[in-house]
Amino acid sequence: MILLDFPLYLMETLKCRGSLCGFVVVFMFLTTVSKGSACHAPSTPQCFETKADEFYICEWSMNTTESDVMFDLYFKKNRFRNIKTTWSKIHRDKLNLFTPVDLWVEAHVGNSSCTSTKKSVILSNTVKYEAPQKMSVSWLKSGLKLQWKAVEQNSALAEVRFRRHDEHRTELWENRTTNTTVESSMYHVIVPNLSKHSAYQVQIRHRSTKAHNPLWSNWSPVVMVPAELEQMPGVTVTTTLINGTRKVMLAWKPMPHAVSVTGVNYTMNNTQSSRGCPCAERTQHFKWNKYTTYISYSAANISVIARNTAGYSPLAIIQVPAVPAADLKSCDKTLLNEKLNKQTCLELYDLQDGDSRSENVITLTGRKKKKEREQIRESIKDYVRYLYFEHTCDGDRKPRTVKRCLFYKKEGVPLREPQDFTPSSETDHSVDLSWKAIPSVDQRGFLTHYSLCRVKISSQEEHKDCQNISASLINHRLENLTPGTKYNISLAGVTRVGEGPRATITINTQPKKPVNVLWSLLFLFGFFFISTVCTFILKRIKNKIFPPVPTPVIPDFTPCQPESQQMLERKEEVHELTLHQLHPERKSLPEDAEETPVFRGKWDDGTDEDAEDERGDSRMPGGSSDECLSTDQALRSSREGEMTDMDQVDNEIAMLIYRNGLVFDVKTDST
Repeated sequence: MILLDFPLYLMETLKCRGSLCGFVVVFMFLTTVSKGSACHAPSTPQCFETKADEFYICEWSMNTTESDVMFDLYFKKNRFRNIKTTWSKIHRDKLNLFTPVDLWVEAHVGNSSCTSTKKSVILSNTVKYEAPQKMSVSWLKSGLKLQWKAVEQNSALAEVRFRRHDEHRTELWENRTTNTTVESSMYHVIVPNLSKHSAYQVQIRHRSTKAHNPLWSNWSPVVMVPAELEQMPGVTVTTTLINGTRKVMLAWKPMPHAVSVTGVNYTMNNTQSSRGCPCAERTQHFKWNKYTTYISYSAANISVIARNTAGYSPLAIIQVPAVPAADLKSCDKTLLNEKLNKQTCLELYDLQDGDSRSENVITLTGRKKKKEREQIRESIKDYVRYLYFEHTCDGDRKPRTVKRCLFYKKEGVPLREPQDFTPSSETDHSVDLSWKAIPSVDQRGFLTHYSLCRVKISSQEEHKDCQNISASLINHRLENLTPGTKYNISLAGVTRVGEGPRATITINTQPKKPVNVLWSLLFLFGFFFISTVCTFILKRIKNKIFPPVPTPVIPDFTPCQPESQQMLERKEEVHELTLHQLHPERKSLPEDAEETPVFRGKWDDGTDEDAEDERGDSRMPGGSSDECLSTDQALRSSREGEMTDMDQVDNEIAMLIYRNGLVFDVKTDST
């Protein structure tokens, strides 16, 4: 049908009449068809309005490798010639938009030409959207959310194709078609049942749902979707004090590959900067996994959050407490009522039970307007304890704390008494007292001391005896009490304004106890036992150090009874003694031995034998010498036996010479 219509179209175009003209046109047509056997016909053109301007775009395709292909586009009787691309842009004023028109395209390749099939369309009913651009992605609980700029306020039909991104392999594309929703001039699509722990490649195209002849748009560029950031950065903090400034170094582990395929950015925020103090570092964005910032001595909250193209991680909040200070004093002077320069910042933390909370902070800077500064000063409450900080900005743009102290705008007496006031360990003259400090919110001023009072209940005068106790103590031993007495004891906190409510307790001291007899007996028994043990130990020690001298052994003998009274009355006779020395040729004695005399008896009357006989007769009654042997004979017999050989004198150590009751101890050393 198209081939038969084409000669008529040529005759109309050339405005020729008659049989000759018709013959020429038919000849030209047959020649063109014969030469067109080498030309592949292009596809039917699609023409649509772009919505962006007042032009229509017509597109077609052709399977050819030739580079010098020329196209002619036909709109019924209108012809647009010498088109070098497979599309053409035509102003709407040159087209009939609301009536059906026939569309086709003719391709010219060298000397060949070929024509696409005709298509009758109403151009105003054909709509094709531009390809989606600048698509954003985010992970939700229900799946992956895609959004891009809406072409019109009506919803559209979208086709999504995706595949899992893996650095080691490439998966096949999957397609899903769904309707979009329109919110704030943006198309929204949710793709369910995707793994949040994996990265994906995503493309999308859309078309109108209201047009009579909607066309699919081109595919969007491939968008890389990273995995969801489910974990907050595991931040570690290292703090260094530097002359009123704290150097805070933050560090954390890098994110996994699936999360960081498109890169991960980090955001750090410091609450000190949000409060307006000078030099405090404001919100910072960076790509590395460590950061160093500087803060003052006051409390600060530092937050770190990770961000990729698919969303944000949970917020990691690092609470940096205020630098502790031992024995903070009350402020003697502040800058609250003075004009501040732009480099000074004052902070007052509302203390709740001794803790400073960054959310309960009043900040006053020199950059605020006068009216605003007055409103801040009026917001400071009476009877409330504040932790006062005074910061300044150094030349190196680092915040530095120059003063900190405790501050009351106005003081009062405590609202409550000391808590849990209890006694323990009562004796006859003392008691232990303990209590809990008054909460700082109820002190309403600086406690100077505690007032502890006692009153005897049994006393008619009821004299009150009070004493002051340090405000830092929570226990005390009360002494010098009367045994067996009932007391009322009270305790109150005292500020510079006055004394607060009292906590009162009643105690009974124990009666004085007599001396326990049993304990006394036990004490005496213990004393004697210890004395006995010590005496025994000392004797043992003495025996070890000073051993006893041995007693000479004397053989037992039976004394002889004298025969008559005359023998008992016999007197000892003294004989002459002659001193003899050892012969020098036999032995040379030592000096002390030479000086020692050797006594030998020389008797005037009779010989030794006569003397021995006479003595033996006087001591042994009945003349029996076998029954009683005299000591003199025993010694003499022993001496004579030992001295049978004169050479043995050198080996003797001692010799006893006994004569008529006299004993001579002669010591000789044999060397």
